Amino acid sequence: MNATAHIVNLGNVNQIPIGQGKCYLVEGEEIAVFRQRDGRLFATQNRCPHKQGSLSEGICGAAKVICPLHAHKFDLASGKGAEPRESLKVYHVTESNGDVILHEPASDL
Repeated sequence: MNATAHIVNLGNVNQIPIGQGKCYLVEGEEIAVFRQRDGRLFATQNRCPHKQGSLSEGICGAAKVICPLHAHKFDLASGKGAEPRESLKVYHVTESNGDVILHEPASDL
């Protein structure tokens, strides 16, 4: 498999309100990007592994997101959930010239 980096420009960072998340569809996969009040960006799978809630619609802050369906909390940096076997796929995301850039190995997208 080709493990070269795959870079996707998701558009202007201002499309994501500060302190909230936004869902993007990237190559058929829902990815939630969260913009913290301090400006940090995080990206995870959008669907909660428990009840498939849309995490981009959850409450986020302090590098955590709370699922809107069942209030389980996930760490945005590691993907680790409140339950031992619940975790999210996380993505590397940065801001460049005002745009949100998603970086992932092509084989993972």
